[in-house]
Amino acid sequence: MAKDDLVARPTKKTEYTIRYATAGARRGWRDLVATIRNPMADTWDFLTGSPLERTPTNYPLRGELQFIQRGNARHERWQHKPTAQGDARIWFYVDGGDVLIEQVHTHHPNATK
Repeated sequence: MAKDDLVARPTKKTEYTIRYATAGARRGWRDLVATIRNPMADTWDFLTGSPLERTPTNYPLRGELQFIQRGNARHERWQHKPTAQGDARIWFYVDGGDVLIEQVHTHHPNATK
């Protein structure tokens, strides 16, 4: 066993589980953690605890971006800003007890400008 094996944070029974919906989301999440670690730890706590809470930094997208189709299911797409002033955006949807990270933008996405 390698000493650098990370221990995954356990979730409470009332918390959501965070999963990657795409390989790009995995890369983007990693990049944001490397550049804004503390806000990303806060983002983890928020998304596992109350991902559907509307706040100035967490809300559903509108217009043509409002929904995402996955298989036969249509999900409401949400946007989370890890920092109030920063350009980073995390697009996700909730399916049951899972928060699925669909896209992670290290800069403000052109689609929402």
